[in-house]
Amino acid sequence: MTQTPNIVVVMADQLAPHFTGAYGHKIAKTPHLDALAARGMRFDAAYCNSPLCAPSRFAFMSGQLISRIAAYDNASEFKATVPTFAHYLKALGYRTCLSGKMHFVGPDQKHGFEDRVTTDIYPSDFAWTPDWEAHDERIDKWYHNMQTVKESGMAHATFQIDYDDEVGFAARRWLFDVARDKGQGLNTSPFALVASFIHPHDPYVARPEWWNLYSDDEIDMPAFVPPLEELDPFSRRVMDGIEASYVPLTEEEVRRARRAYLANVSYFDSKIGQIVQTLEEIGELENTIIIVTADHGDMLGERGLWYKMNFFEHSARVPMVMAGPGVAHGTTSNACSLIDLLPTFIDIAGGDGSLLGEPIDGRSLMPLARGQDDPVDEAIGEYCAEMTPHPVFMIRRGALKYIHCDPDPPQLFDVVADPLETTNLADDPRYADQAAGFGAEVRRRWDSEALRAQVIATQKSRRALHAAMEAGAGEHWDYNPPSDASRQYVRNHMDWTVAAAHYRFPPVEGGKDDA
Repeated sequence: MTQTPNIVVVMADQLAPHFTGAYGHKIAKTPHLDALAARGMRFDAAYCNSPLCAPSRFAFMSGQLISRIAAYDNASEFKATVPTFAHYLKALGYRTCLSGKMHFVGPDQKHGFEDRVTTDIYPSDFAWTPDWEAHDERIDKWYHNMQTVKESGMAHATFQIDYDDEVGFAARRWLFDVARDKGQGLNTSPFALVASFIHPHDPYVARPEWWNLYSDDEIDMPAFVPPLEELDPFSRRVMDGIEASYVPLTEEEVRRARRAYLANVSYFDSKIGQIVQTLEEIGELENTIIIVTADHGDMLGERGLWYKMNFFEHSARVPMVMAGPGVAHGTTSNACSLIDLLPTFIDIAGGDGSLLGEPIDGRSLMPLARGQDDPVDEAIGEYCAEMTPHPVFMIRRGALKYIHCDPDPPQLFDVVADPLETTNLADDPRYADQAAGFGAEVRRRWDSEALRAQVIATQKSRRALHAAMEAGAGEHWDYNPPSDASRQYVRNHMDWTVAAAHYRFPPVEGGKDDA
């Protein structure tokens, strides 16, 4: 009988595929991602569904677009009534665990995961709620700005390094605990682990061993930076919001930030390697499908923009590499997105659509992963967060990508022929039919004004609730992982030789370790 595969997702934060060796960067050192791509499937047109942390992750968890579940921004509640792939995999008999960041907002901080072994790195309340009725006012406490770029460089410790070291350790320890239980016949269920790291998200600060993998003279500079006056209106709003339009950066500052980013990409890659090594050590590598992806990318100075919050390629595309049993070796150019992973996981686990508690917007990527044809070549994106007063919509289909925001001129790019998106084809007579077709599709898919009204209504309610919580109403939602020291390692109620035998992996043949 065929064994049900385990599932391990290794997730980066703010990793554009362009800055990895697996996707062709000339100097990026990502040997572990490259090795997975060399024995698996590389998805070359994978997108996030919203280029911001929390909305993207909620779409990933639920298989639903953010407008369907009101996951508009980094302070939108991820409602406990929304089924996630963790719920479905548990129902299909999996042991499930989250180690690391998922930016859950609200009192439910597990969303179907049986185990959660670390806290999150960001607030779980409504503090980061934007205000579309004053969209051009900066919230200096938490909006990105250019100081982050200016302070890029090297350090021995940061809150992000502390966090990711903990995430990696906790994920590996959980895998060993699974193996210990399985070795003693206590639980032989397949497992699903999400190990979600914060790197290479800004601040762009790296430890020396990663910083020193690169040198200033090999760092490539942004390839396309149009003059400020030639930018589209949305780009100008983002630039104003992050201060990029009026806080100049020197060439040295840009180079230093890009070097630190690459260094942290290599640091994240090392975490992939550690998890793969652990899977090998516990004897589960050959029966585990590994997926490496990210919640969104980083512009990193391309087009003069930084961070995310837009649908240009460096911000909206994500790496997606899948390797494991049944996965072919190759690449696929079909457009897809993070909402496709929930049905993919159900497919891997042997489930089907009858399991679903709510409609989903994605499709299984396993046909593509197996090297088969897929008639669907599409990714849909929605952005309803800071630095815009109206929803922004994206449709990627085939080689074309269309971006719409009500007050702005539409944008149409052939991202295959023009990967840097230097030429807006929306007014090109040769693309008149395609532009008109995309415009009509946007109007069919979305009621932009109604969505805008819903976003503003939730913003008002969340700001009122946050004020009350700041005044002392209710409990903090930040996740505190359970820990009972009285039952850890060796304690008086245990036989220490029994404890030693339990923790040793692989176990000593023939019984407990009496050394």
